[in-house]
Amino acid sequence: MNPTRSQNTGVNQMDATVHIVVVDDDPDIRDVVAEYLVNEGFRVSGAAEGAEMRRTLVSDKVDLILLDLRLPGEDGLSLLKELQLRPEIGVIILTGKDDVVDRVTGLELGADDYITKPFHLRELLARVRSVLRRTPDSERSARDKTATGGEVAHFAGWELDRAHRRLRSPSREDVELTSGEFDLLTAFLEHPKRPLTRDQLLDLARGRAAEAFDRSIDVMVGRLRRKLEIDPKRPEIIKTVHGVGYAFAVDVTHPPSSG
Repeated sequence: MNPTRSQNTGVNQMDATVHIVVVDDDPDIRDVVAEYLVNEGFRVSGAAEGAEMRRTLVSDKVDLILLDLRLPGEDGLSLLKELQLRPEIGVIILTGKDDVVDRVTGLELGADDYITKPFHLRELLARVRSVLRRTPDSERSARDKTATGGEVAHFAGWELDRAHRRLRSPSREDVELTSGEFDLLTAFLEHPKRPLTRDQLLDLARGRAAEAFDRSIDVMVGRLRRKLEIDPKRPEIIKTVHGVGYAFAVDVTHPPSSG
């Protein structure tokens, strides 16, 4: 197992507080990824299987997990189902080049992104930073407040408090969002009643320059519809624009803060 590492010089101060766990049974992959990310200023722990991952989650704050889906014994998809209960933790799944079904299943289970093996470390870093930008104290949240004119958005009886990452239903019940769902909903709220292509949504929601996996947006839209729509099969909020992509079809307002 790769020990926790945190020492580095001349790195971004925010990154140094970010804890990433690499869950992979291949020690070479854990070591290479950990060394690279530590040199980029992150704190990194390694885990060869699910039990080690759980011990780390119990003993330390974790911001992001890099999760190999092809683990011996308890596979990564089973662990991903557990992580659905921890929406504050970002998850990037590591998959084989031809594991399209596992990739889609992983996204449906709440993963925020994926990267295929073998991967370039610079691409991994870009995806790591993209997922981490959704945290409330990040630069992304500051841009969100400026772009939308406020931290709270209202639509179709729903309320999204972006500062606290809290979504409330018309009946005032809290609805949990994964980081990917939060980013996609935020992208829609910034561009209501405007048709957006899948590539535009990927850029707006994740800001990544890497090659887009087109199905990931479809999966994420499906997950959002199941949470927002009365009838997900006949959506009224997120509508399909045939030949283009999707559009957020309801009005969005940003009431001034009462404080």
